[in-house]
Amino acid sequence: MSSAAVSLLGQPPCELVPASAYTVEALTEAYNQTRVDYIVPMPMNPARLQAYIDDYSVDLDRSVVARDGEDILGLAMLGTRPGRTWITRLGVLPVRRRGGTGEAMMRYLVAQSRDLGAESIILEVIKDNEPAHQLFLKLGFVETRELLVLRRPPGAPREPAPTYRASYGSHDRALALLERRRSIPSWLDDIPTMQRARNLGCVQVELSDGASGWLTYQSEVFQIGRLVVQAEEGDPAHVAQALTHALHTTHPTQDTKTENFPASDPHLAGLVAMRYLESFRRIEMRLDLPRP
Repeated sequence: MSSAAVSLLGQPPCELVPASAYTVEALTEAYNQTRVDYIVPMPMNPARLQAYIDDYSVDLDRSVVARDGEDILGLAMLGTRPGRTWITRLGVLPVRRRGGTGEAMMRYLVAQSRDLGAESIILEVIKDNEPAHQLFLKLGFVETRELLVLRRPPGAPREPAPTYRASYGSHDRALALLERRRSIPSWLDDIPTMQRARNLGCVQVELSDGASGWLTYQSEVFQIGRLVVQAEEGDPAHVAQALTHALHTTHPTQDTKTENFPASDPHLAGLVAMRYLESFRRIEMRLDLPRP
């Protein structure tokens, strides 16, 4: 795939090249440099970036690096799955922002998505990141919903919960439950992502009033994440409260961080009752690509 030179509003030409031209180590260094003053710091190391690429179906041949000579100015990555793509990790060096580099990379990735025959592109932008938000609106993306990053500190539950009976399941059982999911997943927790995830588990509860539901999660050494919650019967908030009470009773020493939990999800009140706190919000946006 050939590179493309793009004129940037009076600045020297910006060359756009596939990210696969660089090692993961070089991409990690460039990514961290673009985020030194970011609203929410998200530093990477090469191992974490490689896992990110693998887990989220990032295609480095379709992803892009902007450079001026040997200097990397910015990068953006493209996740690809049948019929859709996902733009992520867009970043530009602070000294080269507002000069068109970000827009040039975005247009490149939109063109790549069209070339793949994608029907839609999605992305997330941190709420209050107005420059990026306005760029995406300019390119035709529309807001679809707000997504929360939630955290809960370690510790066994101190809060009361509805009376329940709990059972626990393995990785395979968690995947089977996710096939029954009714909520709309984000790219970070849809089925292809969860199939790649390691150490999945699940909790199922039956409440004394007949309500029931399930929760799937990923358990790492120090942290629990990737929560998906579904009430099958009864009040979603009460079911979610029982589920998270059961989860943290059996995993009291682990921190919890779960990303892209829909702000409008009816289970959210149950998580809040169990000391889940909002860290920040993302705005999910979508661009539909008409068929030729």
